Amino acid sequence: MADIEHKPGDVEIVAASHTSLAGRVRNYFLTGLVVAGPVLITAYLTWSFITWVDDLVRPFIPPAYRPETYLPWPIPGTGLVIAFIVLTLLGFLTANLVGRTLVELGESLLNRMPIVRPVYKTMKQIFETLFSKNGSSFRQVALVEFPAPGMWSLVFVSLPPSPDLAARLPAGEHVSAFMPCTPNPTTGFFFYVPRKDIVVLDISVESAMTLLISAGMVQPDNDAQKKLASLAATARAAQAVRDTAAVR
Repeated sequence: MADIEHKPGDVEIVAASHTSLAGRVRNYFLTGLVVAGPVLITAYLTWSFITWVDDLVRPFIPPAYRPETYLPWPIPGTGLVIAFIVLTLLGFLTANLVGRTLVELGESLLNRMPIVRPVYKTMKQIFETLFSKNGSSFRQVALVEFPAPGMWSLVFVSLPPSPDLAARLPAGEHVSAFMPCTPNPTTGFFFYVPRKDIVVLDISVESAMTLLISAGMVQPDNDAQKKLASLAATARAAQAVRDTAAVR
């Protein structure tokens, strides 16, 4: 048989086609991962929460009232529905005179327990702040010059200090600020900072939280980025004014 002559160009074409095929497969895989990943994680977290509530509520339901007693399979979410109904009824009963009296009686008993009292009072204040209609949870996002001059960190601004604390702080208006850590925003630093030293940002708490959790990989939308850049420029200008005043 005659030998087939291979030219260098043929080898390059074959290598390029293999590289192109591998690149397309990789792009398809990453695209599928980007589409399916958030859906699967959201579904997993939702299912985990429903299962956790069901396991928490099931022991309090008599077997005669459980759906799985009459069906060949359990119905997920039953505990969540029952918990919603019970909490709603509890809120309805608490709104009347008899319910308020019982709640005040229970609170008076808890307030007499040395170890339980501070835990209960703290939890009650947190839940009232988060879920009350007049709650004052984090509503503003701001920049604070930290941890060094020229370096700015995101903080969430909440209530001003109480009169007792304000009287012991240096002169000037102060606000409460919480600086969350990245990528776990449930931990961080809490401090009081003069209002004049913060730069309030015109972005939502949700956008700031996404920015923190992703460590800057997920940026706010275009409008929020423009606002953020404008306010950062204002912060730099304020820093320049302070530096000039310090030199003088």
